[in-house]
Amino acid sequence: MATAKKTAEAEIFAFPNFDPAKVTDTYREFAEKGVAQSKEAYAKMKAAAEDASKTMETTMEKAQAGTVELGLKAIDTMRVNTETTFSHMEKLLGVKSVAEMIELQSSFLRTQMEAAVDQAKGWQDAVRTVSENVSQPGKVAVEKSMKDINVA
Repeated sequence: MATAKKTAEAEIFAFPNFDPAKVTDTYREFAEKGVAQSKEAYAKMKAAAEDASKTMETTMEKAQAGTVELGLKAIDTMRVNTETTFSHMEKLLGVKSVAEMIELQSSFLRTQMEAAVDQAKGWQDAVRTVSENVSQPGKVAVEKSMKDINVA
């Protein structure tokens, strides 16, 4: 009976058809698949980070160029307005009557208002151009991402 008891216990605790080589192979396949997926995910993340870095660099370069352009436009606007004002002051110094001063002042104000409107239009165009140039790399990156998403 002791032999029958040992045989019954052996059958209960036995691992029928257990092959350690199959477990090792399955684990190896699982690990290799995980490594391959990790490498692929890393490559995609690295490419995305490089693209984002290039986009940011291009955007900053365009923003710097736009700032310089707007700064030069501001200097030019101030130069024109200053020269016009000095010219007007010189004319005022040569006035012989109050009527002539009023006429000169009215003409100056009218000219300055027209110039201000023209300058505002110029500024509007310049700012629009700079903002389009600065936002262009981001737009290209978004379009590329959307294309990649649609393909996937």
